Parts: sequence; C-alpha cells; structure tokens
Amino acid sequence: MHKILFIRAEWDAEVGVWVATSDDVPGLATEAETLEGLSSKLEMMVPELLDANGYPDGPEVPFELLARKFAVAHRALN
Repeated sequence: MHKILFIRAEWDAEVGVWVATSDDVPGLATEAETLEGLSSKLEMMVPELLDANGYPDGPEVPFELLARKFAVAHRALN
C-alpha cells in the first residue's frame, strides 16, 4: 500500500482563495477559489511534482486534503 500524502488547505480571506501546501509533496504550493477546484488541481499537480522529485513509480497517488477556515459568526441583537 502506498503512503497517503498529507496536504493542508487554508482559506486566505484577504484574496479569497484556498491555499494548499504539503511537507509530503516537495514544491507544492497552489491555490483555487473552491475546495473542489483545489482538489482537481491537486490530482494533476501531485503526481507531476512527485515525478519531478524522483519518487517511486506507481499507478495511484493517494492523498488526504485537510481544509481549515477560520470564521466569525454574528448573533442577531434583540
């Protein structure tokens, strides 16, 4: 079984995008407006970056995407 790669996604409210980085995928730094868009980008980028860095071959590259977004909710004042 292949090692599951861990990828972090954090919401950058200043520019309105999700930003992905990973210690398991050298050189990974990408962004997208939605998590779905980010996941699609990662499905293409992760294998390319692993190939460029000489990681072992294999037909599948499993990864876990953990998303984190800080927000503030406001109560209605009576």
